[in-house]
Amino acid sequence: MRPLGSRVLALTLGAVCLSFFLTARAKRQHAHRSSATASARADQAKSPSRADVARGRYLVEQVAMCGECHTPRNADGNLDSSRWLQGARTWIKPVHTTYNWAEWAPRLAGLPSYTDEQAEDVLEKGIGPNGAPILPPMHIYHMNHSDAVAIIAYLRSLHGSYGVQVSQ
Repeated sequence: MRPLGSRVLALTLGAVCLSFFLTARAKRQHAHRSSATASARADQAKSPSRADVARGRYLVEQVAMCGECHTPRNADGNLDSSRWLQGARTWIKPVHTTYNWAEWAPRLAGLPSYTDEQAEDVLEKGIGPNGAPILPPMHIYHMNHSDAVAIIAYLRSLHGSYGVQVSQ
């Protein structure tokens, strides 16, 4: 395993590069969803399947790596798996002075502070529940709707709100 300092540098540089790329990409995208997306959203309003939850788990744990920021760390700097996605103080710090840097990564397990629509806006548009763009170091994702629905299904399953549990 790489030392914590090199992981921090790699994550910080990756976040800066990805944020720059996605911000430029977001400026080119349309502001409104198509009617096909609205129809797909209505179809997804049903309880998620085990496949949705499993795909969401894969996206959260293996692709987006949400646990790196949204899970507290123990005294050794390792993720505290007993508090998986419970929210944590942001340990990544900007290289240069930045005034709009999030000091706290919110709890994701169960999505207690978000409606499904708000969570979709975060994942699909990079817009927080208050209507403002999410703050760095959070990546601004522009996911397709089915991926966002799968992630929401997995996060909701962490406290059983859909009655589907995925073992850790």
